[in-house]
Amino acid sequence: MKPFKRRRRGRIFATFEAGEAHMLANLCGQVVELLRDRNGVSESEPDPLFSQVGMSGPLMPPDDPVLLRLLPDAYRDDPEDAAEFRRYTEQSLSAAKVANAEQLIGSLIDGGLSFEEEDLASTRQVEVELDGDTAQAWLRALTDIRLSLAVRLGIETEEDLMLIASSEEESIAAMAEIYDWLGYVQESLLASLG
Repeated sequence: MKPFKRRRRGRIFATFEAGEAHMLANLCGQVVELLRDRNGVSESEPDPLFSQVGMSGPLMPPDDPVLLRLLPDAYRDDPEDAAEFRRYTEQSLSAAKVANAEQLIGSLIDGGLSFEEEDLASTRQVEVELDGDTAQAWLRALTDIRLSLAVRLGIETEEDLMLIASSEEESIAAMAEIYDWLGYVQESLLASLG
């Protein structure tokens, strides 16, 4: 990846290798899938009045620890208040997270990302161009991806990351490298906004 830089008309540019762009799109897609699985069409009939005033969301926190991190309880010491708050806000929070991830994927596609089989191993580059709103969506989506990976890998501190990065299990060490690389992408984007 060539880091984000501010160029003309206040826009921000970065260049990704095709493999990096595919990985970003794939990770965003996984976050979207998790959120949609949680807040998709309900099997039970919602109360039509509650639906009209935005009160049809779930009351219980998610069982999946990643979703619990992405959609945390607002009141940890009061389950009733937490459930009420979740009912009013979870679906809109999920929708915002999905929209951010979709903006990231969309800007990769606009920059030349293709999902054709021959492009998966391509050395072609993907150049993204972000305006202020899209840059904010990228920052939020990158945060959601990193939070998801941190939960799955058990990263809570820098020491955890060091231990995982030195794991003898190649797949875990590779995920730690991806987590670290995503931090670099995020830092590069933040620096270009400053």
